[in-house]
Amino acid sequence: MRPAQSADVEAIAELRAVVMRPDLERLGRYDEHRVRQRFRDGFSPGHTSVITTAGAFAGSVALRPCDDGHWLEHFYLAPALQGRGLGSAVLATLLSGTDTSGDVVRLNVLQGSPARHLYERHGFRVETQDEIDVFMLRPAPTRRPPAPRSAAPIPWG
Repeated sequence: MRPAQSADVEAIAELRAVVMRPDLERLGRYDEHRVRQRFRDGFSPGHTSVITTAGAFAGSVALRPCDDGHWLEHFYLAPALQGRGLGSAVLATLLSGTDTSGDVVRLNVLQGSPARHLYERHGFRVETQDEIDVFMLRPAPTRRPPAPRSAAPIPWG
């Protein structure tokens, strides 16, 4: 992964349109212009990473801070790379950072999207949903108290 730059906006917007098209069409919500423009309007390079494989553009992911943690957004992988473990590896890397900081992570996924299974495998649970979106939450990890130290042996003698 590398930090996104302003120049990445069109490549990511195009990938978004390709990746989201089947789910948006199934939900009767696909609009060829709007799917790209919504991304352009909300693109924040400072919170976005570009995913590469063998030096080539493979996808994107954003982790945007919010009041009580982070929002995971714009997680798109090229269709030819899906189902090969890359998305899981990227997600594990991001979540290791939020686990270290003790942050909650939220996201939303379209109803019926196969991506929901990926998120559930990584600890996300449904918080709310409507006819279009499923809003998911991954709680902050519980901090366990340190294990008690063994008492020094009592010398008998």
